Amino acid sequence: MGKDSKPKDAGGKGKGKQAAGGADENSSKGKGKGGKASDGLGTCTYVKARHILCEKQGKINEAYKKLQDGWLSNGDKVPPAEFAKIAGEYSECPSGKKGGDLGWFPRGKMAGPFQEVAFSTPIGATSAPFKSTHGYHIILCEGRKN
Repeated sequence: MGKDSKPKDAGGKGKGKQAAGGADENSSKGKGKGGKASDGLGTCTYVKARHILCEKQGKINEAYKKLQDGWLSNGDKVPPAEFAKIAGEYSECPSGKKGGDLGWFPRGKMAGPFQEVAFSTPIGATSAPFKSTHGYHIILCEGRKN
């Protein structure tokens, strides 16, 4: 039995090393936070966002054109209240009734392309339309935190 417990312990130590490695990764992420504090892209663990979701590309392009005509073509940021109005009008997601508000969500909660865009869009900026497994989206990033 002693021999059996040693390999299990060794396996346990291996898992411990992985967990420690995870802690090291978090530590290195912590160091990265200081280095990228100015933009916060790719370093936060939570993002606050609004979105517009449409099944058809033509409809999301129409919504994006409204955003462009009102703000983006002038280089302005879309005010959250205005984004919310357009989300209420165009979004086919239940969140559209709340102005597209998704609140705060952590990394790993959203599907691949959505997460990538949400966590890489600067605070206050609006993404270009993009496709995910759920349809076509536009995201407005409202905040980041760790």
